[in-house]
Amino acid sequence: MRNNRKTIAAGAGAAGLLGLGLSFSVPAFADDPAPSPSPTAHAGQGHPGKGHPLRRARALRGVQGVHGEATVKRKDGFHLATWQRGKITAVSATGVTVRSEDGVSWTWTSDGRTHVRKNGEKSSLKGLAGGDQVLVAGERSGGTRTARLIRVPHHR
Repeated sequence: MRNNRKTIAAGAGAAGLLGLGLSFSVPAFADDPAPSPSPTAHAGQGHPGKGHPLRRARALRGVQGVHGEATVKRKDGFHLATWQRGKITAVSATGVTVRSEDGVSWTWTSDGRTHVRKNGEKSSLKGLAGGDQVLVAGERSGGTRTARLIRVPHHR
Protein backbone atom coordinates (compact mmCIF):
# COMPACT_ATOMS: atom_id res chain seq x y z
CA MET A 1 0.00 0.00 0.00
CA ARG A 2 2.86 2.37 0.84
CA ASN A 3 4.41 1.93 -2.62
CA ASN A 4 1.03 2.67 -4.22
CA ARG A 5 0.78 5.95 -2.29
CA LYS A 6 4.29 6.93 -3.38
CA THR A 7 3.48 6.06 -6.99
CA ILE A 8 0.23 8.03 -6.90
CA ALA A 9 1.94 11.02 -5.25
CA ALA A 10 4.79 10.97 -7.78
CA GLY A 11 2.34 10.71 -10.69
CA ALA A 12 0.18 13.53 -9.36
CA GLY A 13 3.25 15.72 -8.84
CA ALA A 14 4.53 15.05 -12.35
CA ALA A 15 1.09 15.67 -13.86
CA GLY A 16 0.83 18.93 -11.93
CA LEU A 17 4.21 20.11 -13.17
CA LEU A 18 3.39 19.16 -16.73
CA GLY A 19 -0.01 20.83 -16.56
CA LEU A 20 1.49 23.97 -15.08
CA GLY A 21 4.44 24.15 -17.44
CA LEU A 22 2.77 22.98 -20.62
CA SER A 23 -0.57 24.80 -20.42
CA PHE A 24 0.49 26.96 -23.26
CA SER A 25 2.16 26.83 -26.34
CA VAL A 26 5.03 25.34 -24.38
CA PRO A 27 7.43 26.65 -21.85
CA ALA A 28 10.51 28.59 -22.30
CA PHE A 29 12.80 27.57 -19.55
CA ALA A 30 14.28 31.00 -19.00
CA ASP A 31 17.96 31.10 -18.09
CA ASP A 32 17.69 33.85 -15.47
CA PRO A 33 17.22 32.35 -11.99
CA ALA A 34 16.25 35.73 -10.52
CA PRO A 35 12.61 36.34 -9.61
CA SER A 36 10.49 37.50 -12.52
CA PRO A 37 9.43 41.13 -12.59
CA SER A 38 5.71 41.76 -12.71
CA PRO A 39 4.31 41.99 -16.26
CA THR A 40 3.03 45.52 -15.62
CA ALA A 41 6.41 46.78 -14.45
CA HIS A 42 7.88 46.40 -17.93
CA ALA A 43 4.86 46.62 -20.20
CA GLY A 44 5.85 47.82 -23.63
CA GLN A 45 9.58 47.50 -22.92
CA GLY A 46 10.23 44.29 -24.82
CA HIS A 47 9.83 41.96 -21.83
CA PRO A 48 7.65 38.91 -22.37
CA GLY A 49 4.12 39.24 -21.00
CA LYS A 50 2.28 36.88 -18.69
CA GLY A 51 1.19 34.45 -21.44
CA HIS A 52 4.46 34.51 -23.41
CA PRO A 53 6.23 31.14 -23.84
CA LEU A 54 9.42 32.56 -22.30
CA ARG A 55 7.59 33.11 -18.98
CA ARG A 56 5.80 29.78 -18.60
CA ALA A 57 8.30 27.02 -17.99
CA ARG A 58 10.10 27.87 -14.83
CA ALA A 59 8.15 25.12 -13.08
CA LEU A 60 9.81 22.51 -15.30
CA ARG A 61 13.39 23.70 -14.68
CA GLY A 62 13.90 21.05 -12.01
CA VAL A 63 12.26 18.23 -13.95
CA GLN A 64 14.95 15.75 -14.94
CA GLY A 65 13.04 13.70 -17.52
CA VAL A 66 14.46 13.24 -21.01
CA HIS A 67 11.25 13.46 -23.05
CA GLY A 68 7.50 13.38 -22.63
CA GLU A 69 4.03 14.31 -23.82
CA ALA A 70 0.86 15.51 -22.14
CA THR A 71 -2.62 16.23 -23.41
CA VAL A 72 -3.61 19.77 -22.43
CA LYS A 73 -6.95 21.54 -22.78
CA ARG A 74 -7.13 25.05 -24.19
CA LYS A 75 -9.99 27.28 -25.31
CA ASP A 76 -9.87 25.76 -28.80
CA GLY A 77 -9.75 22.12 -27.65
CA PHE A 78 -7.20 19.50 -26.67
CA HIS A 79 -3.56 19.63 -27.78
CA LEU A 80 -0.64 17.27 -27.35
CA ALA A 81 2.21 19.17 -25.69
CA THR A 82 5.60 17.48 -26.00
CA TRP A 83 9.18 18.14 -24.91
CA GLN A 84 12.65 16.59 -25.16
CA ARG A 85 16.13 17.05 -23.70
CA GLY A 86 19.12 15.79 -25.62
CA LYS A 87 21.83 16.52 -28.17
CA ILE A 88 21.23 17.90 -31.63
CA THR A 89 22.20 15.33 -34.26
CA ALA A 90 21.07 17.35 -37.30
CA VAL A 91 20.11 20.94 -38.11
CA SER A 92 18.32 22.04 -41.29
CA ALA A 93 16.64 25.19 -42.52
CA THR A 94 13.31 23.82 -41.27
CA GLY A 95 14.15 22.20 -37.93
CA VAL A 96 16.37 19.99 -35.79
CA THR A 97 16.74 16.33 -34.86
CA VAL A 98 17.45 15.63 -31.19
CA ARG A 99 18.58 12.38 -29.58
CA SER A 100 17.88 11.86 -25.85
CA GLU A 101 20.11 9.92 -23.46
CA ASP A 102 17.79 6.92 -23.69
CA GLY A 103 18.28 6.74 -27.47
CA VAL A 104 14.97 8.30 -28.55
CA SER A 105 15.45 10.50 -31.61
CA TRP A 106 12.76 13.00 -32.65
CA THR A 107 12.75 15.48 -35.52
CA TRP A 108 11.27 18.87 -34.69
CA THR A 109 10.02 21.32 -37.31
CA SER A 110 10.33 25.05 -36.84
CA ASP A 111 7.96 27.82 -37.87
CA GLY A 112 7.50 31.55 -37.32
CA ARG A 113 6.38 30.96 -33.73
CA THR A 114 9.50 29.00 -32.72
CA HIS A 115 11.70 30.76 -30.15
CA VAL A 116 15.39 29.82 -30.20
CA ARG A 117 17.58 30.74 -27.21
CA LYS A 118 21.28 30.00 -26.94
CA ASN A 119 23.37 30.90 -23.90
CA GLY A 120 20.63 33.22 -22.63
CA GLU A 121 20.32 35.19 -25.87
CA LYS A 122 17.90 35.16 -28.81
CA SER A 123 19.20 32.98 -31.61
CA SER A 124 18.01 31.16 -34.72
CA LEU A 125 18.28 27.70 -36.23
CA LYS A 126 21.46 28.91 -37.99
CA GLY A 127 22.98 29.48 -34.54
CA LEU A 128 22.52 25.84 -33.54
CA ALA A 129 25.05 23.08 -34.17
CA GLY A 130 25.28 19.32 -33.99
CA GLY A 131 26.26 18.27 -30.49
CA ASP A 132 24.53 21.21 -28.77
CA GLN A 133 22.71 20.04 -25.65
CA VAL A 134 19.14 21.36 -25.92
CA LEU A 135 15.69 21.42 -24.44
CA VAL A 136 12.95 21.46 -27.08
CA ALA A 137 9.28 22.00 -26.27
CA GLY A 138 6.30 22.21 -28.57
CA GLU A 139 3.29 20.33 -29.88
CA ARG A 140 2.71 17.10 -31.75
CA SER A 141 0.01 16.71 -34.35
CA GLY A 142 0.01 13.27 -35.93
CA GLY A 143 3.65 12.43 -36.59
CA THR A 144 4.83 16.05 -36.73
CA ARG A 145 6.45 17.73 -33.75
CA THR A 146 6.57 21.52 -34.03
CA ALA A 147 8.98 23.31 -31.72
CA ARG A 148 7.80 26.39 -29.86
CA LEU A 149 11.06 26.64 -27.95
CA ILE A 150 14.58 25.37 -28.60
CA ARG A 151 16.91 26.26 -25.75
CA VAL A 152 20.66 25.73 -25.42
CA PRO A 153 21.59 26.44 -21.79
CA HIS A 154 24.42 28.69 -20.59
CA HIS A 155 27.86 27.10 -20.44
CA ARG A 156 29.18 27.70 -16.93
